[in-house]
Amino acid sequence: MDLGIKGKRALVLASSRGLDQGIAVALAREGANVLLCGRSGEQLEANCKAINAEGNGKADWIWADLGDENFVATVTAAVKEKFGGLDILVNNTGGPTPGTTEEMSAEKLETYFFSMVLRVITLTNALLPGMKQQGWGRILTVASSGVIEPIANLALSNTLRPALAGWSKTLASEIASHGVTTNLLLPGSILTGRLDELDGAAARRTGKKMDEIRSEKEARIPVGRYGKVDEFAATAAFLCSEPASYITGSLIRCDGGAARSV
Repeated sequence: MDLGIKGKRALVLASSRGLDQGIAVALAREGANVLLCGRSGEQLEANCKAINAEGNGKADWIWADLGDENFVATVTAAVKEKFGGLDILVNNTGGPTPGTTEEMSAEKLETYFFSMVLRVITLTNALLPGMKQQGWGRILTVASSGVIEPIANLALSNTLRPALAGWSKTLASEIASHGVTTNLLLPGSILTGRLDELDGAAARRTGKKMDEIRSEKEARIPVGRYGKVDEFAATAAFLCSEPASYITGSLIRCDGGAARSV
């Protein structure tokens, strides 16, 4: 399938590693020009070299920290300088520390609200006018399956990420007539460093071995295994495509069927 995004300009947040690195690669392979963003300059540079070596879409990178009060200004200036505008915005913030609701201090809530919710909304608002003016745009926000089925010991994530679901759904109805779509993509257990972190925390909390934790989790996934980054990234690339123009305001699961809710 031709995704119709050759030459499109894409900004992918948190793309030094993990899910969004995979999304940047998938978009570039479809011919999009991608701007990677994150806090690891060395890794971002290496990712861009690998993408450019493939010879499809071009890649560049910027250093930016979601916790920085100048994050939005830094990123929007880089988009203008390097691309002149934007067609595709992939939002991701990484996940907060594991823990229970009783461990959610006011300080933690405020810190993660700014990086996980406020920065996503304000950056999108800053870049949205250009998409509306050109009559085409894709906004994809990577969240968590905890939006629809809260995950044990991830109280901060379960509390904050649903705010993005309500925001994205509201935004979708406001901008659809301008040719701009906005969706949430919800990963389940996808093999990344973040999953290693969460499984490690579960092992320490329960006293079980990591292999035991993973075997138990995989047994609860109908597909019977953890997902792969390229599977997740392919889903993301489609949602950013021309053929996906009638999909907006949706929560898309990529979890191997793990969530039990309808």
